[in-house]
Amino acid sequence: MGNWKLFMKSVTNTKLKRPNASIPAHVEDADAEELRHPLTSTAAMGDTTMEEEEEEEEEEEKGRRRRRWRWRWWVAVAMHSVLVLSGQSAATLLGRFYYDHGGSSMWLQTLTLSAAFPVLFLPRLLLFTPQSPPLPPPSPLLKLGLAYVGLGLITAVDSLLYSYGLLYLTVSAYSLVCATQLGFNAVFSYFINGEKFTDLTLNSLVLLTFSAAILAVRSDDDPTAGRHYGLGFVLTLAASALYSLILSLMELTFEKLVRSRSLRAVLDMQIYTAAVSTAAAAAGLFISGEYRGLRREAEGFGRGEVGYVMTLIWASVGWQVTNVGLVGLISEVSALFSNVISTLGIPIAPVFAVILFKDKMDGVKVISLLLAIWGFISYFYQHYLDYKAQKKATVLGERGDARDASA
Repeated sequence: MGNWKLFMKSVTNTKLKRPNASIPAHVEDADAEELRHPLTSTAAMGDTTMEEEEEEEEEEEKGRRRRRWRWRWWVAVAMHSVLVLSGQSAATLLGRFYYDHGGSSMWLQTLTLSAAFPVLFLPRLLLFTPQSPPLPPPSPLLKLGLAYVGLGLITAVDSLLYSYGLLYLTVSAYSLVCATQLGFNAVFSYFINGEKFTDLTLNSLVLLTFSAAILAVRSDDDPTAGRHYGLGFVLTLAASALYSLILSLMELTFEKLVRSRSLRAVLDMQIYTAAVSTAAAAAGLFISGEYRGLRREAEGFGRGEVGYVMTLIWASVGWQVTNVGLVGLISEVSALFSNVISTLGIPIAPVFAVILFKDKMDGVKVISLLLAIWGFISYFYQHYLDYKAQKKATVLGERGDARDASA
């Protein structure tokens, strides 16, 4: 019996002294540390768990913010596109209405393109609230003011060139020359704004250009070309190039001087540039002496004096709606994209003309509209691919940052 007790005691001592080779040393050390300080170890594990939960919540919040930003961006682009298409179509139809019923003043048409800018003060004031987020500091007011003045003066000159181009050219030739603005914009966007071109982008530009140009190869029912045809061609071509330059300069102004893409910044740019353009057009109206014939023109207008005034007012409002949409697209996407949307509206106006003015909707207009839609989808799909690539790069970058932080 005594020998059995001695044998069991020796076995027990051997088990306690033999090291456990299957468990790593650092695990045994950690277990020993936990045995020595059980409360401290448990607290450390709790802190680690809380940090992991906070990191997960932070990542989820970032994801929600990205999704909200993406939806806001798509809604803003859609809203500005609708403004451009609806405003441009309405203003174009009212401009045709003005000419069809006896209007003839070139400077008044130039003034109409910008005179309704005061209507933009209402949404601008509504956006000025104490809860509005602070804007990033812009460039010095002198530089910003000079930029607005320069853009306003160039816009007034461009509007006048378009007015005289339409006076000297046939309607079809005028539309054909105006379609070249996409080509000019592509060049200016490449050199001024660093726009990159892909096969889909070039395909879209070609389709939209043909969509607008095909309207010009139809039979001409308004042969008004005279001995100033060459001058009208040059003036309209210069107007198209100048219009494209204005869009690219606006995008550059947003990036270098305004330094904000908010709706308030968009309204500010349109208000200030339109104010300068209106002042220049009003000065031209009085200096040229055309203002003397406006009373006689109103009295002889086919829809009466009230119809004359209302046509000019709503046409001007339509152009302001269009310009806000254009500037908004420049701030959200690019100058080239805003021009694509503007060109998309060229074949849309004839569709409304069929409804309002009982114009004939022939095969040429249908083909033009289909080409415009095809080109628009092509360009928009390229932006969708760019968006997907950017999203993928962002996710990979965040994962890389997370790995670096954990290491």
